[in-house]
Amino acid sequence: MITSHFPLGDVRFSAEYFSTLVGEAAKSCYGVAAMAPRSMADTVKGLVRGTDISEKGVCVTQEGGRLIIELHIAVSYGLNISTAARSITHRVRDEVEQATGLKVARIVVSVDDVIA
Repeated sequence: MITSHFPLGDVRFSAEYFSTLVGEAAKSCYGVAAMAPRSMADTVKGLVRGTDISEKGVCVTQEGGRLIIELHIAVSYGLNISTAARSITHRVRDEVEQATGLKVARIVVSVDDVIA
C-alpha cells in the first residue's frame, strides 16, 4: 500500500492499482512488445493462474514520500532502446503524477527481452 497525505485525510493506493496504471502506460509506448516478469515468482503466478497477472513487470515503492518505479519490458527487434526507455520514462511519470498527485523520484527501465 502506498499512502498519500492530504489536508482532508489520507489516500491509500493498492499495489494492483499502480501495476495496472504503470503497465498500461508503458505498453502504450512505441516499441514495447510486452511486460516481462520481474522474477521467477511472476512467471509461476502467471502459469498457475493461466492468465497474464496485472503486476507482471512492475514494482512501485515509496521512499520519502516519492515513488520509485521499476519496469521490466520486452521490446521489438530493431528499436533504439535508449530512445524507447526515455519515452517510457516520460510517459509513465506523466501518467502516474497526473492520476495520483504523487511525485515520482525515479523510474528504472530494464529491457529483459527482444522480440522479433
